[in-house]
Amino acid sequence: MSKALIAGINQVATDKGLDREVIFEAIEAALVSAYKRNYGPVANVTAQVDRVNGEMRIFTEREVVEDIYNERTEILESEAKKYVPTAKLGDVIAVPNTPADFGRIAAQTAKQVILQRIREAERDTVFENFAHRVGEVITAQVRSIDTLSGAVSLMLDDKHECLMMREDQIPTEKLRRGDYVKVYVVDVHKSTRGPVIKISRTHRNLLRRLMEQEIPEVRDGKVEIKSIAREPGHRSKVAVQATIPGLDAVGSCVGLRGLRIQNIVNELAGEKIDVVEWDTNLAHYISNALSPAKVQAVLLDESGAIKTATVVVPDRQLSLAIGKEGQNARLAAKLTGWRIDIKSDSEARAEGLDRIIADRAQEAAIKATEDLLAKAERILRSEGEEMEDRLFQAAQAMRSGDEIEAPELPLGEFKSFEELLAEVSQEEPARSFGESEFFIEEMGAAMPGLQPGAPEWPTLPLEEESPPGEPSFVEESVESKTPARPAAPTEPVKETPGELPDVITADMLRARMAERKKFTFSEADFEVPAELLAGYEEDDSLEDEIFGAGGKGKGKGKGKGKQAPKGKPKKPTGRRPWEDDDY
Repeated sequence: MSKALIAGINQVATDKGLDREVIFEAIEAALVSAYKRNYGPVANVTAQVDRVNGEMRIFTEREVVEDIYNERTEILESEAKKYVPTAKLGDVIAVPNTPADFGRIAAQTAKQVILQRIREAERDTVFENFAHRVGEVITAQVRSIDTLSGAVSLMLDDKHECLMMREDQIPTEKLRRGDYVKVYVVDVHKSTRGPVIKISRTHRNLLRRLMEQEIPEVRDGKVEIKSIAREPGHRSKVAVQATIPGLDAVGSCVGLRGLRIQNIVNELAGEKIDVVEWDTNLAHYISNALSPAKVQAVLLDESGAIKTATVVVPDRQLSLAIGKEGQNARLAAKLTGWRIDIKSDSEARAEGLDRIIADRAQEAAIKATEDLLAKAERILRSEGEEMEDRLFQAAQAMRSGDEIEAPELPLGEFKSFEELLAEVSQEEPARSFGESEFFIEEMGAAMPGLQPGAPEWPTLPLEEESPPGEPSFVEESVESKTPARPAAPTEPVKETPGELPDVITADMLRARMAERKKFTFSEADFEVPAELLAGYEEDDSLEDEIFGAGGKGKGKGKGKGKQAPKGKPKKPTGRRPWEDDDY
């Protein structure tokens, strides 16, 4: 009997998912209840079941006295020392008092107590298993369907049975016995009949959890779900935002060829899902929420108790923006939290909304410009008064056309180009073209900041001779503006008007350009000799005669020989024997 009892306890613990100690405690409580049922309400009665061999014993607490007045609660000192050798008067000891038979009524009472304790332990286990799973998605199997109430009995984790009401089911979905579905755990609480687990397939967070399971970017936090609006079984809208720059949030959720979102659609019984991009700009966000309709303008009104957004769409897309039975506009309002009033382009113009939109756009542009100017002013003022002085000097120099003083370079002190030329001309005589290499080396030694990789002066092209009618420029006017160089030891080279000087400075180039701007030329300023024009006119007349006669085709001796002969139709060639189809 004891081995069968231990085997039964192990089997019940495995089937119910309970601990063996819970069942042993239930049996001990049942023994105490049966003892009191059979022998009256005796205080301080305890039961003990051996965990190894299954032996059951009952103990009653008695007081050690000299004379016995109540045998159920008192015991003599001599009898007490048989159970506890150290017992003395006044002590309370546990005396074994296991009856041989409890009787039928006591056994029935023990059975009920055991079943009740096991049932309570099972409810506590269910509550502990699902209390921390609120807000998660679990897989359940359909056990039965009530045709009258529409409630569906589901088996959770193949152990616990739960009831899903009709309002928590997708209206367009038809479940069958044995189907596996994913449900969202809404709440778990205790009641007089045990723990209550509320599950749903219409909750909007079910869509959120399914997207986390199917989309790695959402699960890793790279894409954040900002808001969800759902009409179960028909259509849903999800607003997403990328937390990493450069990541396409909508494309990550949709997947390649819509594979990711299609798995979620199949799980929700064909419910359509629109994924839109969340934006901090409310006007852009509302425009995205109304997709696939194209929005022309959005007017926001936050003055009233209810935030209202007036949206203007093209006339041909008014029905698309509203949706079937207002579904698209309703979902967009739930997604954004704004009341949306949709108007067509013609209606908006009739009500004068186009003027309001234009005025607000102009105000926004002015405000943006002012903000930009204020920002630029703050940046300039942060540089200090020195930067303001530099900018003022640069502006004055640009207006007057003067040179702008460049800041000193930190590499060292540099001499001007004229000073270097003066020093070289004093030290050495005028150099010929073959001595240019030594001249460059000495120039590099004289300029400490000049590096081998520094940019070289560009080679200036030689000026072409001016036409007969064009006035020639005299270099004296240019030289008058350049600073005078000290005389060289050798005789200076005389410059002719048709040649360039040895050294050309920036001032000389500016002066030359200024002189050229004073003159304007036209075709009348140029005279062509008559000898050249005579040959040119004869060639033109000869060319006109040739091409004119050939083009018209009416010349007597000219043009006829140049006409292409008329083509004759070619005779069809016969087929060769080896090209016959029947061969």
